[in-house]
Amino acid sequence: MALITLLDAHLAFGLLPLLDGAELALETGERIGLIGRNGTGKSTLLNVIRGHTGLDDGELRRQAGLRIATVEQEPVLVPAPSLRASLIARGGIDAIGDERERWRTDARLEEWLHRFELRAGIAPELASGGERKRAALALAFALAPDLLLLDEPTNHLDIDGIGMLENALRKAPAAIVITHDRYFLDRVVTRIVELDRGVLRSWPGNFSDYTRLKAGQLQTEIVANRRFDKFWAQEESWIRTGIEARRTRNEGRVRRLEQLRRDRAARRERLGDVRLAIDAGERSGRLVAELTGVNKRFGARTIVADLSLRLMRGDRLGLIGPNGAGKSTLIRLLLGTLAPDGGSARLGTGLAIAYFDQLRAQLDPERSVRDTINPGADWIEVNGGRRHVMSYLGDFLFSPQRADAPVKALSGGERNRLLLARLFARPANLVVLDEPTNDLDIESLELLEQTLQDYPGTLLLVSHDRAFLDNVVTQTLVAEGDGRWREYPGGYSDWLAQRSPPGAPPPIRPAPLPARPRAAARTRLSFGETRELQALPGEIEALEREQHELSGRMAAPDYYRLDPASIRADQARAARIEEALMEKLERWEALEARQRPG
Repeated sequence: MALITLLDAHLAFGLLPLLDGAELALETGERIGLIGRNGTGKSTLLNVIRGHTGLDDGELRRQAGLRIATVEQEPVLVPAPSLRASLIARGGIDAIGDERERWRTDARLEEWLHRFELRAGIAPELASGGERKRAALALAFALAPDLLLLDEPTNHLDIDGIGMLENALRKAPAAIVITHDRYFLDRVVTRIVELDRGVLRSWPGNFSDYTRLKAGQLQTEIVANRRFDKFWAQEESWIRTGIEARRTRNEGRVRRLEQLRRDRAARRERLGDVRLAIDAGERSGRLVAELTGVNKRFGARTIVADLSLRLMRGDRLGLIGPNGAGKSTLIRLLLGTLAPDGGSARLGTGLAIAYFDQLRAQLDPERSVRDTINPGADWIEVNGGRRHVMSYLGDFLFSPQRADAPVKALSGGERNRLLLARLFARPANLVVLDEPTNDLDIESLELLEQTLQDYPGTLLLVSHDRAFLDNVVTQTLVAEGDGRWREYPGGYSDWLAQRSPPGAPPPIRPAPLPARPRAAARTRLSFGETRELQALPGEIEALEREQHELSGRMAAPDYYRLDPASIRADQARAARIEEALMEKLERWEALEARQRPG
């Protein structure tokens, strides 16, 4: 029997449903990665599964005696004399009736506190965000549940902490994890479940498998919607013909048109994408910043020891290190806002700096979203053009109603988008991003990556998102303990490969974004090429039809029950279809480009 089964689930807050006939089943041994855009209802779904939120309609079945442990996005610690005492109270460990089981749970908590490198005796109110998250995780694993529900567990964790969580989660009986960390999803989950417009769609495999399969499914949906809209427009045109046609119209056709109207009204379009663009403005000097023999200490603790570093125009430097290593301190030394204890720091000329602060201290919680972008004015200059502030906020998915809300009413993801909107509203030839990826959904993350890849200025990045580092930076500066920092070429995976011992397996890289096809030179087509061009649309349509049928079968709630050989065969066929589609689409574009007059 499945641990949990969700049947025809419906739940709405406001106008649009969060769950609209959603279905899900989870078996022992499965680790589901739950993904979807910010605000689609992923955290609400976890609350439904744990029994804290009821459904409007539908059914939730849970295995009898199922033990669930949950880690929220922002864990709250119970007031107590120590962190350990706070967790014992939060987990109800003292209330366990069986003395032997209470003792075992207490012993497991001690073990997990040690594994997550936590100080059990500190006051809970003094714990940092990362310590609170690790403490909540330690308690969840100590309770030895049948099912773990983890909401953004990698937020506030450093790379070492994320690695510990990955190792622990791979041994868990079952889990549902909400995360935007694509590297984490590739290493941990056995299935991706996407919450999209109220419906849950299941994709076997890890995030890289999902990326390949999803691309084909989206293309199929776009083509189907396009055909539907064309047919609907034809029927609307027919119904609006002259009086004689209306007198003799086919009643069956009228009923079909009425159903088309209902279907079109019920069709929920995909949420828009954030539109990002960074104006680099005037070029900075060739030298952006230079540290020579710099030392920095706080009390008895050395943060930087004898560091020499040059940051040149166009560099993309990523800072890697555990929480507390001094990454933010090092940024302040580079920017000249903090003086070194020894050595010298020099800032280049002609710098226009945009600084994304991980604590979002630049945002006034009492000010409105609109006033945060441009206080007291309706128009702003962006990328050399004049934009209305409401139009500009729309690029970052803020509705007109949301634009008048105070900053304190925004979610974490909305605050991140607002800070990005504020930063990118002004030219900057040096962009400093300190943990920009927290609370952003995967699609917004990938768009931010693409924007930074196209940015011609200089970039300083602090992030624990390993895929983001791989896709954005060209060199890393890594904390190696006792204030020592060392520079490595490449991104996170390159650093990992360079520091790994001989014979260690290579790091897993997330699937790269597909490259855009390039048009061939324009020349006249041969007779054979003309015939090929005429045949391509039909061949592409046949492949898309097969892809749609295969995607529908693989997205069925009970698909995972098939034998592994059948699932692997479907995955292989889906990959071959995707490859064939890309080849034919590229060939079609190339032939059409050559056919067009130059």
